[in-house]
Amino acid sequence: MRYQNMYPPYVSVAERQAKARKMAEKLQKKSGPLNPVCVSGRTIAKSWWGKSWNQNLERYADYANRIGRGRSYVCNGMVLDLQIQPETITAIVAGSGSTPYKITIKIEPVPGDAWKRLMRDAAGQIESLAALLEGRFPESLKTLLFAREAGLFPEPKEIKFECSCPDWAYMCKHVAAVLYGVGARLDDDPKLFFTLRGVNINDLIGDVARTETQKLLKRQTGYSPRIIQPSDSRLLDIQALFGIDLVDASSPKSPNPVPEKSDRSKKKNKPVTAKRKPARKGGKSAVS
Repeated sequence: MRYQNMYPPYVSVAERQAKARKMAEKLQKKSGPLNPVCVSGRTIAKSWWGKSWNQNLERYADYANRIGRGRSYVCNGMVLDLQIQPETITAIVAGSGSTPYKITIKIEPVPGDAWKRLMRDAAGQIESLAALLEGRFPESLKTLLFAREAGLFPEPKEIKFECSCPDWAYMCKHVAAVLYGVGARLDDDPKLFFTLRGVNINDLIGDVARTETQKLLKRQTGYSPRIIQPSDSRLLDIQALFGIDLVDASSPKSPNPVPEKSDRSKKKNKPVTAKRKPARKGGKSAVS
């Protein structure tokens, strides 16, 4: 596409946003609900994970001169849809064309040996899963996770991307907008970071659960005072109050106990003996 003076005509922010909304409406009618990136103000990310994601992109020379081109796009609502799956990002971004552009970004997983080293070094520095997701952990651990080429955040060589736009640049503004959009999305759901890097978030806090379990087991040294034990004097009080005998829970019970027979049933079941008739005068007694 050729423009006068080699520059495209100026389009105001309001016009771009209106165009993006129309594109989104058409897409929703055709493909269903979208998951757009919504940014309030000029701050793209506010959480530690979101900020660190964007700062990681900006600190590499490969991206430093290109990533900024997408800031205005994501802040103006041009990222119409953004989906994060394991090691993959797919997005739809409105641009100067009549149809939006499709972007696919692949993120390589954290190497197995690097992940094991991080888990070992992070042991004991995380209080809980909630603390991890909220970025509430020591600065030493933050430095470890954010370490360049050794932490959890991807290097440029671990990121591959494609865009359907005609821009010949290494990183077009549509791809840059999507990468910034990931930082904004991590504010809403930090667990998506671990989804992208192909690691199990529970592995990072596994030693926390084990430590807490051991502490609980050490505290439980005997019977709980809330449970009535067989030798407890309170057992005698309950028996006296209700006039019953409580069977010791430790003694085995017959599955079908046979009820004892009453005295009346014993009398009824008493063997019958022959009655002797009274003897007649002057004769022998007769047996009936």
